[in-house]
Parts: sequence; C-alpha cells; structure tokens
Amino acid sequence: MDLNRIAELARQDAGRKFYSIAHLLTKEALWEAFDNLRKDAAAGVDGVTYADYEEHLVKNLHALHEKLKSNTYRAQPLRRIYIDKEDGRKRPISIPSLEDKIVQRATVELLNAIYEQDFFDCSYGFRPGRSAHEALNEVGCVLCRKPMEFVLELDICSYFDSIVRKLLVEMIERRVNDGSILRLIGKWINVGVIEDGRLLVSETGTGQGQIVSPLLANIYLHHVLDVWFEEEVKPRLKGQAVEIRYADDAILCFQYREDALKVLRVLPKRFAKFGLTLHQQKTRLVEFGRKALANAERTGRKLGTFDFLGFTHKCARSRRGKFTVHVQSMKKRLKRAFKAVAEWCREHRHDPVGTQQQMLNAKLRGHYQYYGRPTNYRSLWRFYRGVRRLWHKWLNRRTRGKSLSWDTYDHLLQRHPLLCPRITHAWNAR
Repeated sequence: MDLNRIAELARQDAGRKFYSIAHLLTKEALWEAFDNLRKDAAAGVDGVTYADYEEHLVKNLHALHEKLKSNTYRAQPLRRIYIDKEDGRKRPISIPSLEDKIVQRATVELLNAIYEQDFFDCSYGFRPGRSAHEALNEVGCVLCRKPMEFVLELDICSYFDSIVRKLLVEMIERRVNDGSILRLIGKWINVGVIEDGRLLVSETGTGQGQIVSPLLANIYLHHVLDVWFEEEVKPRLKGQAVEIRYADDAILCFQYREDALKVLRVLPKRFAKFGLTLHQQKTRLVEFGRKALANAERTGRKLGTFDFLGFTHKCARSRRGKFTVHVQSMKKRLKRAFKAVAEWCREHRHDPVGTQQQMLNAKLRGHYQYYGRPTNYRSLWRFYRGVRRLWHKWLNRRTRGKSLSWDTYDHLLQRHPLLCPRITHAWNAR
C-alpha cells in the first residue's frame, strides 16, 4: 500500500482508522526525507550536521531503518535556543538531532497522506502546496466579494507550548491507531530539552522547532477550532462567517456584529477546554468592510485595521472607487528586519565591499519575495532606503576617522548597487 492508496482510502471514508502504516517508513522513504532536509540547518544535541551524516549515508540510513524495525529507535533530547520576538521577548525553539529530523520528515509525509483529506480549505499553514500568500489572497477575496463587515483577530498565547498532549494523542487516534506510529509521536512530544546543560521536561507542548510539530499543531487546531467553527458555530449564526487560518494565526470574518460578539464570548471557553488561552490585548474585534469604510468616510472617523501574517490590512478605494483591501508591512516586522540588518552590518563591516553587497542583496531579495505585494510598494522603498542608510553607517565606522561622504557613498553604490524594490506577487486574480 503506497501513499496514494492511503490518501484515496482516507478521502473515501472520513471515519476510517489506519492500523498498519508504519511499514511504509522504508529505507527509500528515509532517504527521500534526508534529501528534503535543509543542508544548513542547525545541529541538535549530538552535533551531527547534514554533511557529517552524508559521509556514510547508506550505512547510517540502514542502521536507522534497523532501529525502527526492531523498536530500538530512541529520540534524543532537543537543543533549546531562543530567537527574538516582535514584542521584545524571546521565543524558545527546540532543535532535534539529525536522525530525529529524518524520521520525523518521513512520518510527516506519511501522515499528510491521511490528514490532507481531513483538513479544511480554511487552513493554509504548513500544508503541501499551500502558502501564506494564498491565505492573504483569500482574505482579500472574502472581504471584497462577501458581505463581511467585522473581523475577529485571534492570538493564542504560547500555542505550541500549550497543547495538551493527552488530548492531541486522542485526536490522532481517531484516524491513526498504528502502535508504532503512536509510539514515535509519543517519544517526540515527551522528549526533554537540554538547556544550559540541564535536561528539562515539560508536561505540555510539542516542542516548536521539530519537523513534526506543525502537523501536530494543525491536527490540534483542526479539531479545536476548524471543525467546531464549521459544524457547530456557523449553522447557529444569523449571517455569513468565514475562517482563515495559517497555523496558529487566524482571523474570523462575520457579516453581523451580533454573530461576532457571540463567538467572541464563547471562544475563550472553547479554547480553555483544550488548554489554550487567547491573548486579551491582541484578540480583538475590528469593524472592517464595505459599509465600515462608507460610514467612516461619511463621519470622518478613523477606520480600524488588523494584522495578519506580517501585514497590516486596511480598507481602501481602488482607482475606480470600489472597495478594496490594501496591505502594508507591519511596523513591528519592519523594525525587526532593520535590527537584523544593522546587526549583520556591524558584525561584517570589515568584509570586502563586494561580499557585503552580495549578502545585503540576498537579504533585500528575501524581503521583497515575501513582502512584495502590489499595495506594499511604499513599505518596500522604506526598507530599501533604511538598508542603504545602515550600510553607509557601518561602512563609515571602518574608515578610521575619515568620514565617508554621501557623494563617495553614491559612487560606491554605482559600482556595488543594492537591489531596488520590486513587486513579486501579482494582483489577486481569484
């Protein structure tokens, strides 16, 4: 039985349980999983990198497969690191060992064949063939083409660390009852974390940073939010309602205020049953839509906005005077991007100018690739000008007392130009 057959059976029968699928974690599946790993990813607690493992790949994968077959495979503790969040706090990231990454990648491919048949179209995060920009396109379609007038912006506190493991396993068992697969998942979600040389073990969460975590998080919110909203909430509402979710980042759109307030009242209770908490300040109801814009224009008041997937969404008029939705980069995201560029320029200010130019253009290209939406051109130029100023500042620091004039810097930019802003995403044609 291959993955296509499993997907077909899962699609035909939504209540079917799969009792024997672990045998599909073959050596070929592990090999493919290894090929799909990031070659430059950080190493786990064992220090083994992609290149290290690749030196004796056939031997290593054969030994790993034998461990899986004989049930002697053991998950290694995760390595804890922290990355900066937009609010100044630190986000904990857990890095698994390379062999754990391989087995997790192969298992995710196997489980995706089943759960891709269950997940709803409203879910876009960490799914094959789906992206954040498809979710952003859907936001524009829903708000411009449906009678939506209110947007409920959701923010879940420490989502990945709050998942109740017992409830998660019960959700998985509704579809997958293969003991070998369940044991693997149990090992990954219960393994401890190495931090400052100590082994820390928690009772909740899935360890954000593991390859398997996004799929497990999607399964959890599929049952907690998606199924509940689609099957229990929407039939009881007066008007239309739509959910758009990317992992734990979600918005709910409503036609009527009373529907939105009703959901806002019951949502914290629903989440609390599953160990989740909504952020009180960041979860908010915004009047947003065609009527809201017309009322704001008539009364002269300022209209609200909402943030979703790194963009601030605003009501606007098209050139023909029709209602539309414009987006611009969130101020917090721009601030974080400037901070990262400034730190890089400081650390590499003594590198050759040509090398610095290549790296800065790579950073600019990556920024444009994500934020290059049609209505975000001004924010792109703001980022470009900011990077140009930062580069001048740190090149000026290495001149040993002799100032780098702007005229000289302009000549340098002619020889080593920075990549100008460009729109990388077409207007939504849906």
